[in-house]
Amino acid sequence: MPYRAPVEEFSFLLNNVVGFDEVSATSMFEAASPDVTQAVLVEAGKLCDEVLAPLQRIGDMHPARLENGVVRTPPGFDVAWKAIAQGGWVGMAADPEFGGMALPMAVTSAVNEMMSGACLSLQIAPLMAQGQIEALQHHASDEIKALYLPKLTAGEWTATMNLTEPQAGSDVGALSSKAQPNGDGTYAVTGQKIYISWGDHDVADNICHLVLARLPDAPAGTKGISLFLVPKFIPNADGTLGAQNTVKVVSLEHKLGLHGSPTAVMQYDAATGWLIGEKEGGMAAMFTMMNNARLGVGGQGTGVAEAAYQHALSYARERKQGKSAIVEHADVRRMLGTMKADIYAARAIGLTCAVAIDMAHATGSADWQARAALLTPIAKAFGSDTGIAVADAGIQVHGGMGFVEETGAAQFSRDVRVTAIYEGTNGIQAMDLVARKMADNGEAAHRLLDEIEACAEHAKTTLPELAEAVWQASESLRESTEWLVSERDMNARFAGATCYLRAFARVLGGYLHLKAALAAPGGPREALARLYIRRLLPEHIALLAQAQIGADDLYGLTLEELAA
Repeated sequence: MPYRAPVEEFSFLLNNVVGFDEVSATSMFEAASPDVTQAVLVEAGKLCDEVLAPLQRIGDMHPARLENGVVRTPPGFDVAWKAIAQGGWVGMAADPEFGGMALPMAVTSAVNEMMSGACLSLQIAPLMAQGQIEALQHHASDEIKALYLPKLTAGEWTATMNLTEPQAGSDVGALSSKAQPNGDGTYAVTGQKIYISWGDHDVADNICHLVLARLPDAPAGTKGISLFLVPKFIPNADGTLGAQNTVKVVSLEHKLGLHGSPTAVMQYDAATGWLIGEKEGGMAAMFTMMNNARLGVGGQGTGVAEAAYQHALSYARERKQGKSAIVEHADVRRMLGTMKADIYAARAIGLTCAVAIDMAHATGSADWQARAALLTPIAKAFGSDTGIAVADAGIQVHGGMGFVEETGAAQFSRDVRVTAIYEGTNGIQAMDLVARKMADNGEAAHRLLDEIEACAEHAKTTLPELAEAVWQASESLRESTEWLVSERDMNARFAGATCYLRAFARVLGGYLHLKAALAAPGGPREALARLYIRRLLPEHIALLAQAQIGADDLYGLTLEELAA
């Protein structure tokens, strides 16, 4: 299965489009110079091409399995994990005090996306570890940090996040897992969790579970939830492994895709755990990990989209129909051009979000924090939606052969589908955008729109047609944002939330394509920007119209009429 990590694409975006020069100009990230960043991207690309990509099909054909209580991963996954760990790729953004590289999130996101394109089933494991590392850095005690972070950063131990229960999905507040104080500073954690990515495996020595549970007499709902670190093996003070904890795998999920990734049902039976953060502050602590993961999941979608596109393009260039290869057919060109244009938009939005996160960390600026918060749900939802759409188009490019598993085209679609569901469904991302992220009356959104329009004004002298289209789209989005923040009926906002998020992403995509065309005029980047702005950007008009309809028509049919 052909895959080539898009190293030069990331270099172009970081150097010309997403403002990474501001990040490397800060004292926190001054070591991330262009030459260092390029070297990191090149080495990561080699790892993806040579070590991870060959495991993509192997993981699908030889799924993770549970044998006599032991989870076995696909052949080669253990060797690849060691390569990831020994290369320092788990701890890219981690604190050097614990063995990390302290690289910017923008660079980490680029590497994670390339790994996702190479083998998403395996990439989930380092992404989970990175999220847990960040959560522990922010919320754990010094003793926990000193014991766990070096092992997690080095990839000697892996990590999970345990939220979902059979009766508590997106409504996390309905969870029933309990934590009883043991009287020695530890807690006995009891409950069952489902959908736990990399909940157990055979590639590393220990697995560190972050588990949401309730203390005795805790209030109902999310306010009564605390967070606990529950290791598979209880470590000794020197970091060596002690007794096995009372946590076990009940079963592995039989999934649509991602067969190489073991997704477990976990059972905790008075398992020893340590409180992370404040009592009844579990959701705040877990959201540190979840927000990290949401940006990562958007990158997973974009990474799979890149792999699916490369696969489809290779097939289209080789497959003859009539006298020529199908790549010469107009409709195939439409599909391939749309795939490539949307991949660029999704990737650029994700990196723009990562840059905002970096600038917020480096400067402490409230404006950068607000921008990062605003962009996170857009990056997650649009990246994963793009992965699904591009993988689906890849099957179509293959025609009948796309429906045949041996070509590998269908695997991309099966693997990426879950990215729109986990770490908060894309509908929840949209609701978050129009509610919590608009609590500032849209100020962060308007600041971003001001920048888009300033760029469009600048571009009018050299690219007048493209610039005018982007400027007009930005104004339409501004008007819709003003309507949104004036609407006090939250259900009316929620009814149009998905369309509003999609429209916002479309406008951001036009803006970021325009910046690429300005940086490299007259060539393929301008041609791709022209395709996106002419063919895809106009979707924002219909999307914004739907965003402002309200909710009444959604309830116009009774439940009985829906079922008729």
